[in-house]
Amino acid sequence: MRAGRILLGERRLIALGIVGSRPNTRADHRLESATDIRNYDVLVTDVVEGAAAEVEAALAADVSCVLWVDADDDITALGGEFAARGRTLVVGANLASGIAPCLASHESARTDEVLEVRYAWTEPGKPLRRGEPLPFPEPVGARWGQGRGTLGIFRRFAAPVEGEWAAAMAQVTVGTPAGVVTRIVGVADHGAHLEAIALATAAITIADYPFGLVTPSDRPESFLASALAIGLDVAAYSTEPVR
Repeated sequence: MRAGRILLGERRLIALGIVGSRPNTRADHRLESATDIRNYDVLVTDVVEGAAAEVEAALAADVSCVLWVDADDDITALGGEFAARGRTLVVGANLASGIAPCLASHESARTDEVLEVRYAWTEPGKPLRRGEPLPFPEPVGARWGQGRGTLGIFRRFAAPVEGEWAAAMAQVTVGTPAGVVTRIVGVADHGAHLEAIALATAAITIADYPFGLVTPSDRPESFLASALAIGLDVAAYSTEPVR
């Protein structure tokens, strides 16, 4: 698992237990077969079907949990139990719900006079021929996207793409003494690698989150700083002030 390889690069990691398979322990002495989840601090999983069962397993073992998937009703209902036990359940540790909104939160926090915030991500699918223009970094490049609603002051968009590349971007328009400035930040890389960074980052930063059900954007600065330390490469540029 790509996220596991990333976690092995974390110097604070004591042990990485693999569930359901026998890892090559000669590659790293911290690798081991996980026979009892209770021996670990957090259960990390990228499963889609049956994610609620993984959450219940974490509760039974009395450990925190990180999910790649976003929360559905069954998972949300378990959030209170995590809070009561002093444990954390991170959901949406992925490109769309993790990296993209954290980029937007980071940029919007740099100024008090935020006029507009947009963030977007790519997802597998046939590219659109019209929609919202989204300036992703190369090699993904500019794409057409479709609205995915609003979340607070943030407008959200998704752009279908084909192939192995993926991207996320945030565009923040702010008022400055010199005029209106638009700042754009973005990432583009192999899709599986970006998703692995998001999942591993949530695991590494889990102690920074409150107990109960949370998303990466509940601690955007901590999440983004850790992702950058892991190797997330962010491109950025700004427009000239417009009076």
